[in-house]
Amino acid sequence: MTDDNDAPAEVVTEPIFAAGPPLQGAPPGEFEGPRRRARRERAERRAAQARARAIEQARREAKRRARGQTSESKPVPRGAVRGLKMALATILVSVVAVGLGLILYFTPVMSARSIVVTGTGTVTREEVLDAARVQPGTPLLQIDTGAVADRVAAIRRVASARVQRQYPSALRITVVERIPVVVKDFPDGPHLYDRDGVDFATAPPPPALPYLDVDNPGPSDPATKAALEVLTALRPEVAGQVGRIAAPSVSSITLTLTDGRTVIWGTTDRTEEKAEKLAALLTQPGHTYDVSSPDLPTVK
Repeated sequence: MTDDNDAPAEVVTEPIFAAGPPLQGAPPGEFEGPRRRARRERAERRAAQARARAIEQARREAKRRARGQTSESKPVPRGAVRGLKMALATILVSVVAVGLGLILYFTPVMSARSIVVTGTGTVTREEVLDAARVQPGTPLLQIDTGAVADRVAAIRRVASARVQRQYPSALRITVVERIPVVVKDFPDGPHLYDRDGVDFATAPPPPALPYLDVDNPGPSDPATKAALEVLTALRPEVAGQVGRIAAPSVSSITLTLTDGRTVIWGTTDRTEEKAEKLAALLTQPGHTYDVSSPDLPTVK
């Protein structure tokens, strides 16, 4: 039986907490949920990994120090990288150039399949080729052009020779022949001399070639050099009239013209001035023209 005077029973409620361990570092009695626990565990794992890496790094540093190596690696300067690239490019280009040179040197890719000879007159092409001694088909880089030129220049009638490679397959030999300016008789026949006093041929002289009257003609003979200096200084119209030039010494040079007139030249001093005075004097009648003193030339 119910007592109506009795008060209703008081309901007491208490807070319900999620199950789980308490949050570390939180006030006592505070618990963490699943998400918070997962974040905490991840943080703990990262911290553990960081500690492990630090320990491994310390171990490596200790090994480097034991080997005498520095633990700090300095960055490579940008200029050094650029210089390294340029050095590698230079090496590559050098290797390619050397390889190409070896190919051209040892193979007939660029060889002397034809030899061109120019400048010859009295000297024949066959003489030049015989002296050059270059075999057709020889790689151009194997041909010593200086040695070939020296061999060709050794021909008696050749004053100089030039040898050029003409890629891809030709060799050009240019010859300059000696030109006779005087002649002198010898027991074996007339010898021809060029303007340097070189005896380069024994043959009949060209028409109107002056006769050289010296004791020992040659490129090193002072009298020969003095006579040729005078002859080459004359005006062309005067030089064409000279039949003989005599130089018993360097101070007593005389010219004999083809018509018999005589020119007393004297020494080689003031040669150009004497040549001008003689060209004017020869327009005057006379037999002997003296220009040994160009300040006072005379006609007799």
